[in-house]
Amino acid sequence: MIVVMEDVATEEQIALVMGGLVRLNYQVHCSRGSNCTLLGAVGEYSGGGDELRTMGGVKEIVYISSTYKLASRHFRPQGTKINVRGVVIGGSEAVVMAGPCAVESLDQINRIAESVSSSGARVLRGGAFKPRSSPYSFQGLGEIGLRYLRQAADRYGLLVVSEIMEPCQIPLFMSQVDILQVGARNMQNFNLLRELGRIGKPVLLKRGLSATLEETLLAAEYIMSGGNHEVILCERGIRTFDTASRSTLDLSAIPALKSLSHLPVIVDPSHATGKPDRAMIMAQAAVAAGADGILIEVHDQPGAALCDGAQAVLPGEFDKLMARLRLIAMAVDRSIAEPFYSRNHSIGSPRQLEIVAA
Repeated sequence: MIVVMEDVATEEQIALVMGGLVRLNYQVHCSRGSNCTLLGAVGEYSGGGDELRTMGGVKEIVYISSTYKLASRHFRPQGTKINVRGVVIGGSEAVVMAGPCAVESLDQINRIAESVSSSGARVLRGGAFKPRSSPYSFQGLGEIGLRYLRQAADRYGLLVVSEIMEPCQIPLFMSQVDILQVGARNMQNFNLLRELGRIGKPVLLKRGLSATLEETLLAAEYIMSGGNHEVILCERGIRTFDTASRSTLDLSAIPALKSLSHLPVIVDPSHATGKPDRAMIMAQAAVAAGADGILIEVHDQPGAALCDGAQAVLPGEFDKLMARLRLIAMAVDRSIAEPFYSRNHSIGSPRQLEIVAA
């Protein structure tokens, strides 16, 4: 249930209601809006609604029938904005995250970081630990790859998003990464999701290959129930009977998720289509459909890439894409960041990191 407090409710009244919910064996999550405070009560229903209605400061009680409570639009009707070191995801700007599928070397990630930053990307993406279908495929550089990624991002004023594979990697990722990505294969790795609920950094949660929207939101609920409400949902295509593309990109998921949930929604057109020309077209369609951001693969030497080079966009094409995205964003009352060298970035001065040789 959600307890809606009056806009004039005092801190003492809010604390008393929260105490009452705790006595009823609910987990309580507080969401403060501009007009009122919402208290989300999560747990098996144990009554108490009549008692709570009589408490001072209570405006109304809303019972949520959906199985995801904290991820529900009812919990935060105004939507969630996630501020990551000055970059706001879920606000007026559609944030572009770009980079290679995998970090291959320090020189490679520096070249690509410089390129995508100069085009206006806000976040550098790249895998240091790679979940691959074949055990013989490139599995990533591991810890040294994360360090290369961090150094390149700091050098060119970018944030870092990278995929985490298991709970034991969390301490390493906390020191090197700004947004922790949960891949489609791990969307229902509930042990990992529970641990990510205990951290203080945003989590980018990709929809599973065959997951429904409800299952995706329940995966987000696992993270949020642990106390971490900074979750970004990512539509990356689902597995269907069609073989014309790598996956079927479900753009209808964007407005659907936004009606069901308050969490930001971004789109990964690279993994959905598997082709750079199609990825660029679907990136434009995603912004037009209301996506809060794009996660796209860019590589300057796709023919020599160690992972997914066939779907990577060339830097020159990415620059053209960003120009198109700015026009589309304007048409839907959004914006796309200007090129790095023509804007004042707010991520802070580069950190000097010791890069350990592989």
